[in-house]
Amino acid sequence: NSTPFCTWTGITCSPTQTLVTQINLSNKNLSGELSPALFFLSYINSIDLSGNTLSGSIPENVFSSLSLQSLNLSNNNFTGLIPMSIPKLGSALEVLDLSNNMLSGSIPEDIGLFSNMRYLDLGGNTLVGEIPSSISNLRGLEYLTLASNQLSGEIPSRLGSLRKLKWVYLGYNKLSGKIPSGMGMLKSLSHLDLVYNNLSGPIPSSFGNLTNLQYLFLYQNKLTGSIPPSIFSLQNLISLDLSDNSLSGEIPEVAHLKKLQVLHLFSNNLTGKISDSISSLPNLQVLQLWANNLVGEIPQELGKHNNLTIVDLSTNSLSGKIPKSLCNSGHLFKLILFSNSLEGEIPSSLGNCNSLKRIRLQNNSLSGGLPKGFTKLKNVYFLDLSGNNLSGKLEDDDGDGFWEMPTLQMLNLAKNKFVGNLPDLSRSVLLENLDLSENDFSGMIPKSYGRLSQLMDLKLGRNEISGSIPEELASCKKLVSLDLSHNRLTGPIPRGLGQMPVLGQLDLSDNQLTGEIPENLGAADSLVEVNISYNHFHGVLPSTGAFLAINPSAVTGNHLCSGDHSMTGLPPCRGQVRSPTTTIVIIIGAAVALVIVICIVMFVFTRQRRQRRRLLKVQRVEIEEVIWEVQFFDQKASNLMPNIRDLLKHSTTPTKNNSTKTNMSYVVERLNGFLNSDDNLWEEIISQYGKIRHPNIVKLLGACRSEKEGLLIYENIQGRSLSQALHGLSWVSRRRIALGIARALKFLHYHCIFMGEVSPENVIIDEEDDEARLRMDVVSLCCLGPKSLLSSAYVAPETKEAKEITDRNDVYGFGLILVELLTGRGPMDPELGAHEGIVGWARYCYSDCHLDTWIDSVIRDQIKMKNQNEIVEIMNLALQCTATDPAARPC
Repeated sequence: NSTPFCTWTGITCSPTQTLVTQINLSNKNLSGELSPALFFLSYINSIDLSGNTLSGSIPENVFSSLSLQSLNLSNNNFTGLIPMSIPKLGSALEVLDLSNNMLSGSIPEDIGLFSNMRYLDLGGNTLVGEIPSSISNLRGLEYLTLASNQLSGEIPSRLGSLRKLKWVYLGYNKLSGKIPSGMGMLKSLSHLDLVYNNLSGPIPSSFGNLTNLQYLFLYQNKLTGSIPPSIFSLQNLISLDLSDNSLSGEIPEVAHLKKLQVLHLFSNNLTGKISDSISSLPNLQVLQLWANNLVGEIPQELGKHNNLTIVDLSTNSLSGKIPKSLCNSGHLFKLILFSNSLEGEIPSSLGNCNSLKRIRLQNNSLSGGLPKGFTKLKNVYFLDLSGNNLSGKLEDDDGDGFWEMPTLQMLNLAKNKFVGNLPDLSRSVLLENLDLSENDFSGMIPKSYGRLSQLMDLKLGRNEISGSIPEELASCKKLVSLDLSHNRLTGPIPRGLGQMPVLGQLDLSDNQLTGEIPENLGAADSLVEVNISYNHFHGVLPSTGAFLAINPSAVTGNHLCSGDHSMTGLPPCRGQVRSPTTTIVIIIGAAVALVIVICIVMFVFTRQRRQRRRLLKVQRVEIEEVIWEVQFFDQKASNLMPNIRDLLKHSTTPTKNNSTKTNMSYVVERLNGFLNSDDNLWEEIISQYGKIRHPNIVKLLGACRSEKEGLLIYENIQGRSLSQALHGLSWVSRRRIALGIARALKFLHYHCIFMGEVSPENVIIDEEDDEARLRMDVVSLCCLGPKSLLSSAYVAPETKEAKEITDRNDVYGFGLILVELLTGRGPMDPELGAHEGIVGWARYCYSDCHLDTWIDSVIRDQIKMKNQNEIVEIMNLALQCTATDPAARPC
């Protein structure tokens, strides 16, 4: 009361300073419910409370003021129905924005009584039902957005009578039926967006009348028929996206689209050739025609007169040569032409295209060598030229073998005819995947590969590489898969390979390697798949780790003996196998020392032998007339066997995450309902999971089962689930968690193991380093079956229909987790409504909202300008992961 209200922040009064005419308190961090008294102000003409956290229902008298012209309550947490109490004398309301709340119910039929309405935005809610036909009474309407709801039914045919409409956005709903041809009468329209619906039938040819149209988005529907040539006469078009439909026929003549910047026609059934006239579009930046049935040559002047940044013509039947002028703009950063029938050399002009970041030309018939400068494209992070007929040496322009590609993360040159030494990639310190297999490389493996600290996958198989395996490779601590098979390598296996913390697959087959198998290689926890066949190894095959259940074909063609093994097909060892050097040392050694050493060795060997036999072997224990089958997958965990009776006896009530400590820390999970479980499925999944060793996956240490119940013994991770920890995590931690989950999924999918439900509940965040640790839902996978996952919001829609779990299902769940890490909101968030709402909401936010409106407020202040592009890119990745079509999701 100490200051006049007309001086308060956000308040505007009449010239007499006695009457409130405007209230603008947007983005003021306001909360609580909205008072009905606010709308009794008789002379108010504008209220803007957007961008707060106001909640509760919108007051019934919200439209009672005869003077109110603009009402903006967007980006809050309002719930309930849209009130529709129109004054008998009518309403002056021209602008109504209720977008991005949690409003439910249907759009009131009385919406048509706002005769002065110019702007209506109800997007980003959970509205259901049909679009009321009364909307066609809003003759002055210029802007209509109903996107990202759950609206169904057909688009009202009378919508075409609203001749002043400039913007129509009805995407991300469940609309069906045909697009009304009457919409072609909206000659003032500049933006039409009907994406992510179930619209069918042809695109109306009447759209050719929309002479002011700049943006036409019809992607992700079920549209059929050919593209009307009339659309390609719309000279004001800036962006045209008809992708992910079932359109057929040829691409119409494009010469009239002089203002066109973006052309997306991918994932259809289009045929015929790409018109040469596309090369004449001066503003064309993005051309994506992939996944069609296009034939003929790529226009040879493409890029000469364009302003290209992205070209993706992959997965067609295109032939001929790659145009030399693609990078004339100097802005081309993505060139995707894989899976066609292209031939000839890679244009020399691409060797000077310094803007390039992503190049995918694999699975064509390209020949010749790499163009000059190609190995010095400093911005390229992804390069795939595999499956061609490329040849020559891979030295740089100076002939010293160094590649100057500091941002390179993925390089695949497999299945070509390259010769000479392997390239020196030591300056590509970010490299994660390197595949040079199936070429004619010779020489030795560069020791400099040991400097690639981020390397996770190295494939050099099926070449003519000689020399020894460099010990320096053991410095690649993130290496998961190493394939050196089918070469001419000699010498022993470096002992350092047995100390690599996450090495899971090792293929050294078909070489000329010698010596004994390092004992520590068998003891490596992470190693699950080994192939050492057809070498010159001798001695005892280690009886630990991956060698315990190794396939006979993976050890054949050597001079090995079986030791404790009975399933390898190797002959049994006769006495202790020792090398000559070892024998000389023992003879020279003092007799007393020898006796002591032998005693110690025999003691340790006997103890380890008993432990190894217990490990993996199913043992049976009877407790109170109940037979339990017990199996351990970890050497330390097997020490629990003497206490197993106490463990089983005292686990008499269902317990989860019940931590018990003896000489190690572990967690016991009690399972019920085994009567209907599949014995073979249990053994397969438990055995698979038990062998997994990866830093981002929780170890299964052991399993116990009886006829009616079971116990799972996990390593104890000190931390909380992602769902519990999320809101206290910084952006740096969230990014690390996303990478950790991705690495774990990559490892699992390599072994054809699928999570089933990738959800925050199945991600444990280690409190020591904020690393993510995936925990597989063994109960659902082997006891309850895929049907038990169908109620989860993190399971993909096609999995719920087919009841079959695939890797694409896991990717879908990963996408939802990315959305949650970025926005703080998940599919079960009560503020967003049903599960489908989170995907639609995320797409709506990405397409039409500024980053500040959807990023989690907890991390908003932590994001600097340089991080904003990364945030947007990760959201884009999340949307790719949750694509409706499983085939469109990335691996």
